[in-house]
Amino acid sequence: MAILHRATLTPTKTELLATWLPGQAWFDGEVDAVVPVAAYRFDDPAGEVGIESHLVEVDGRTVHVPLTYRAAPLAGADAWLVGAMEHSVLGTRWVYDAVGDPVYVAELARVVREGDGQAELLVQTPDGPERREPTMDVRGDGVDVPPGARVVVEREPGEPAASATGPLLAGTWPGRPTPTVLVRLV
Repeated sequence: MAILHRATLTPTKTELLATWLPGQAWFDGEVDAVVPVAAYRFDDPAGEVGIESHLVEVDGRTVHVPLTYRAAPLAGADAWLVGAMEHSVLGTRWVYDAVGDPVYVAELARVVREGDGQAELLVQTPDGPERREPTMDVRGDGVDVPPGARVVVEREPGEPAASATGPLLAGTWPGRPTPTVLVRLV
């Protein structure tokens, strides 16, 4: 279960993505605006790393960006650093492209192998935790993941999951009711 805090983020996630996306080899084009479409979360079994994947609209394209949030820099992962943000409850968070974070890779492999889905979302409020409805649904296909499998994120998801072979993670979101490939493990 993912515990979310009502917090102010500086910069916001969309501001951080707007400055990071143009520098990525897999992203071509300009970034006039980054508009959230949907998101899903996984749990870090140790409870230390936030794991959240975003679908955002960027100049008419749906872009998929898995991120991890850490309380300290991840050693040897400078190439995957998206940036840092100030979280009004948790303090400084180092944000990484999750493909380069071993916690994300391990949890993704587990979700795919077990045919699991995203974490339950609970928001901390003064009256206690409240459940938040997810903005999308994701599910692993229950296929064995080869040891040392490489994560391939579909950065602009569009392939129907019904025509794909695993191991993979697929999802549905507003405007996309047909399960669509989000990540492959090869």
